[in-house]
Amino acid sequence: MSKDYYEILGVSKDASQEEIRRAFRRLAKQYHPDRNPDDPTAEAKFKEINEAYEVLSDPAKRSNYDAYGNPDGPFGAGGGGSYTGSGPFTGGGPFTGRDFGDFGFPFGDIFSSFEEMFTGGARRRANTGPVRGRDLEVSLEITLEEAFSGVDKDITINRVESCSRCNGTGAEPGTSPITCPTCNGAGQVRTTVNTMLGTMTTVKTCPRCGGTGEIIDTPCSACRGAGETTRTRTVTVTIPPGADSGLHLRLAGQGDAGRRGGPPGDLYVVVFVKPHSMFERQGDDLILDRTISFPLAALGGTITIPTLDGEAELNVPAGTQPGAVLRLRGKGMPKLRYKSRGDLMVRINIRVPTRLSPEERELLMKLSRLQGETVGDNRSFFQRLRDAAGGNRDR
Repeated sequence: MSKDYYEILGVSKDASQEEIRRAFRRLAKQYHPDRNPDDPTAEAKFKEINEAYEVLSDPAKRSNYDAYGNPDGPFGAGGGGSYTGSGPFTGGGPFTGRDFGDFGFPFGDIFSSFEEMFTGGARRRANTGPVRGRDLEVSLEITLEEAFSGVDKDITINRVESCSRCNGTGAEPGTSPITCPTCNGAGQVRTTVNTMLGTMTTVKTCPRCGGTGEIIDTPCSACRGAGETTRTRTVTVTIPPGADSGLHLRLAGQGDAGRRGGPPGDLYVVVFVKPHSMFERQGDDLILDRTISFPLAALGGTITIPTLDGEAELNVPAGTQPGAVLRLRGKGMPKLRYKSRGDLMVRINIRVPTRLSPEERELLMKLSRLQGETVGDNRSFFQRLRDAAGGNRDR
C-alpha cells in the first residue's frame, strides 16, 4: 500500500463507518486550510484526509483496498494487470515503465528488446488519438444553515481550455499543422544497427513532433502553439439539503479541456461545513445545550428553543436531571437524498443562582428542612442576632 488510509484517519482496520465519519470530521476541521492560514502543510494534509475518507467511506472501495491495497481492485482502474509507472505493479494501461517493482533490473528495456528482435521493430504507432481532460478538485466551505436548506454557490476555478483563436489546433488561423518530415507522420523513428547477434531495430518517439506525427510551422499567436490556455471561470454548484463535510459533488465536463478532440474532465467539489456557534452536528441529528432553572427542572413545564427553521416548544418533564437529553423528533438536519429529517437533542443543564433575594433564600431553606438536609447559614452575626431577637422560628 502506498498510503495507509486507516493511519491517516487514526482509526483501526475494523473501524465502523460511524467511527470513520467521526474521525474524518474531527481531522477535516483541524486541518482545513482556512483554519490554518500560516501552516503551508495544512492543505496537503486536508487533501490526504479527504482521499482517505473517500475510499474508506465507500464499502466497495474499502473492500478492494483491504484486499489489494487499491480501491479500484487488483489491477487498478484500467484493469488487465498492466504496468503503468516506475513503481510497483499497480495496473491500468500499456507497459511503459523502466523498472519492475523491487527486482532492481531494467525489465522494461529487456522486454522491449525481445519484442524488437522478434518483430523486427514493427511496433505500434504512438497514440495520437483523443485524450480526456484532467479532473479538477476544489474545497467549498458552507454554513450549517446552508447545509440545512441547500444552496447554490458560485466558485472560481482555473482550468485549461481549448484556445479560442486556433480552436485547439495550435496553428495560426489560416494555417494548418503539417506532417512531420522526420517521422513522415508515424510519430516514431526507427534505428537499425548490426550486432554480433544480427540486425536489431529500435523504435523511439520522434524527437521533433513528440509522437504526434505533426508539427506546427506557424504557431498560434494566442497560445504559442500549445492549442490551449488557462482561464479563470466561475461555476455554480448546487449543494443539496443535508450536505455534510466530506461530501463529493461531481460537475461533469467542468474540468480541463481534452486534447486532440478528447472530452473535458470533471470538476469535483469537496464540501466542508463550518462549526456552528449554537448547534453541534452528529450525523443527521443536532445537539443543543439548554440551561433551565431548578424549579422548572423539578416541577416540569414547557420552554421555547431555537431550531434551524424557527422556534419550537419543548416539554420538560418533572424531575428532569442535569445532563438529561430531551429529543425533538424531526427537528434535525434533512437526510441527504431522503425527505425525512434527523432529530434535535436538547442537553439540559440546571442553573444555580449566585444571588438570592430574601424571599428566595427563605423558600430554599424551608425546602432543605423538608428534605431533612442541613444547609449553610451565610447570614452575618448581626443578622442571626436580629432574627433570634425577633423570634423568627423558621431561621
